[in-house]
Amino acid sequence: MDWSIQEVAKLAGTTSRTLRHYDDIGLLAPTRTAPNGYRHYDEAALVRLQRILLLRELGLGLPQIADVLARETGEVAALTTHLALLRQERGRIDRQIAAVSSTIDALRGGEKPMVENMFDGFDHAQYKDEVTDRWGAHAYARGDAWWRGKTDAEKAEWQQRLAQLQDAWKDAAARGIDPAGAEAQALAERQVAWLTGVPGIPTDLKAYVTGLGDLYVADPRFAANYGGTAGAEFVRDALRAYADARL
Repeated sequence: MDWSIQEVAKLAGTTSRTLRHYDDIGLLAPTRTAPNGYRHYDEAALVRLQRILLLRELGLGLPQIADVLARETGEVAALTTHLALLRQERGRIDRQIAAVSSTIDALRGGEKPMVENMFDGFDHAQYKDEVTDRWGAHAYARGDAWWRGKTDAEKAEWQQRLAQLQDAWKDAAARGIDPAGAEAQALAERQVAWLTGVPGIPTDLKAYVTGLGDLYVADPRFAANYGGTAGAEFVRDALRAYADARL
């Protein structure tokens, strides 16, 4: 049994154009092509498409997805890994929803929020391994001590600043502005100012800033903060242009 390209597009919530593009770049070939030229896909192809769409949801670009699929040969093992990542992310989001809902309920009732629960799900330590691998345990320890030394109000203000900056990046990327232009470079300056406000950063600021830009694109957890891979690529390019000109 197989399905036409139009049927697959409808089932997967995508478009025939996207599926044809996946075929053109060698990411998802049709199982067969009918005499009328229409592409058809069997169950194995649909499983591969599911994996592609899952990886897209995690923020990976198409070249990265191709690399992942080339390395993984067992569909069940690969999908099990995807499922674990999705459940982990769902758990984190559920904790954030509960924390924010609790704060709203307290404020509406004229009560003080329970500060010990306000930041559940906003786990700054989730990037410990990446920071340690790239810049050393000392860099992570200093940053961790700096964060833990903040008051709850200071943490809330810092998170708000970060959210505003990320929203500004998403908006700029969505409008397709020049990453080397004045507006994007002003955002890059804000990003660097935010980064340098954290103790323990490496002394080679240019390498640090460009390295973080690359990490935003490579790691789907970071890319998600900027609207996905395309947004992260925009941030990376803007930071690279800023670093070349100013650092």
